[in-house]
Amino acid sequence: MVQFASKLLAVDEFITQYGDSDRHELIDGELVEMEPTGPHEQVLAFVGRKLNVEIDRQELSYFIPHRCLIKLLSTNTAFRPDVIILDQRQLTNEPLWQQEPVITSGKSIKLIAEVVSTNWQNDYARKAEDYALLGVSEYWIIDYLGIGGREYIGKPKQPTITICTLVEDEYNRQLFQNNEQLVSLVFPNLQLTAQQVFASGLIQNG
Repeated sequence: MVQFASKLLAVDEFITQYGDSDRHELIDGELVEMEPTGPHEQVLAFVGRKLNVEIDRQELSYFIPHRCLIKLLSTNTAFRPDVIILDQRQLTNEPLWQQEPVITSGKSIKLIAEVVSTNWQNDYARKAEDYALLGVSEYWIIDYLGIGGREYIGKPKQPTITICTLVEDEYNRQLFQNNEQLVSLVFPNLQLTAQQVFASGLIQNG
């Protein structure tokens, strides 16, 4: 992640200039360039595929957009989640959706997943707080390298998936490691272990 120290951007300026880019988001008016690695993209793709299968299997009115921004109202912040699941039935209440893929209400969002990279502080702290205040009911923090702080993933540090479930305006966090099966309230029948997710970031031989 690279943060630029140039002049601060208003969120609407950011959407106009960088809305079509997959590599930038805006935090408190500061332009942030995202620098995902190959393994990061492998994990992202694997999780998206597994969740899409679950959406199809249950015939839900959800979908995973290829490109989407979350605009936090009354701020100069616009996040670009790694994986976001939207409820099509709620999009009629989104004021910007018909013109651009921008979400402003947590009611439109069923689940967000962020794959942790060098900016792990944002994923564990800043985004967790903002997503909770927005009303996002479920937030996954996928730390496939185990690089988050020990206060978040324990000691010794190891690859961890944290599933945050919204209770009122705060998240309850549950950690999943090794071969533990993930527990999701949005997808209660999901059959997926933490280790399967971590293994998706490895290069397969042969």
